[in-house]
Amino acid sequence: MKGELLVGAHMSIAGGIHQAFARGLQAGCRTLQIFLKNSNQWRAKALTDQDAGSYAEAQRRSGIAPVLAHSSYLINLASPEATLHRRSLAAFVEELERANFLGVPAVILHPGAHRGAGEKAGIEAVARGINQALDQVPPPVMILIETTAGQGTTLGHRFEQLEDILERVRDSGRVGCCLDTCHMFAAGYDIGSEAGYRDTLRQFDRLIGCEKIHAFHLNDCLKPLGSRVDRHMHIGQGQIGLEAFRCLVNDRRFSAVPKILETPKGDDLQHDLMNLRTLRGLVGESPRRKQSKPSGRTRKGH
Repeated sequence: MKGELLVGAHMSIAGGIHQAFARGLQAGCRTLQIFLKNSNQWRAKALTDQDAGSYAEAQRRSGIAPVLAHSSYLINLASPEATLHRRSLAAFVEELERANFLGVPAVILHPGAHRGAGEKAGIEAVARGINQALDQVPPPVMILIETTAGQGTTLGHRFEQLEDILERVRDSGRVGCCLDTCHMFAAGYDIGSEAGYRDTLRQFDRLIGCEKIHAFHLNDCLKPLGSRVDRHMHIGQGQIGLEAFRCLVNDRRFSAVPKILETPKGDDLQHDLMNLRTLRGLVGESPRRKQSKPSGRTRKGH
């Protein structure tokens, strides 16, 4: 049924983490994503047993699951600067601990930027940080490494980079990937047609394995293919168009994988309602032929 599509959106935790569920219900979410603390601050007030109880009760009443967490934007495990790397690791460990405390199954991580140290050094730094974090924080929380648009020296815009990071992680069962549609497109993966979507997923499967995909971020892209610029847009209103999302919501391989909107927000939840309605409307639709565009949409993410 269309209403059973496992889709949701990132929800604010203003007023307490448990408040995200009321907002999710209002938007029509079946799953959702939250921050575990203020995403633009290093420190956070410790969670209490009351916080955990309120969170568990709000989730039980809402029926929304799973809930994924996104790590702070300040964290940069790829940094060659020792002080920043240590601070990032400490902050990331704290977020994993908060996830375990609340029962959040996975924390999504941007690999970070190597800041001129080079791709190899950055990848090794990220993997080292992930290994250290997993050593310090017990299961069940997982880490999901997110694909990126590739702005500046940011890692994660090529599947080969994710493959290299994952190969260096010792506890492979506790790491997976989160694929962001906007980021992939901006990085050069042309998912805007059925053929392009299938080719991109074949590349990922060959290098990493589609079983490693534990989440999707569903965002259209404001900027052109291969722009390496991360600008999210409403579903079907950007450069990607509807076809990628039509393919994804009907791809049975990912029916149990949460799909999270990170599209622009307004003063209320109307944009989330609109985008979720658009996605649900694509369920059951057959792929459509897309007219070719004379804009160089052939560049691959390599």
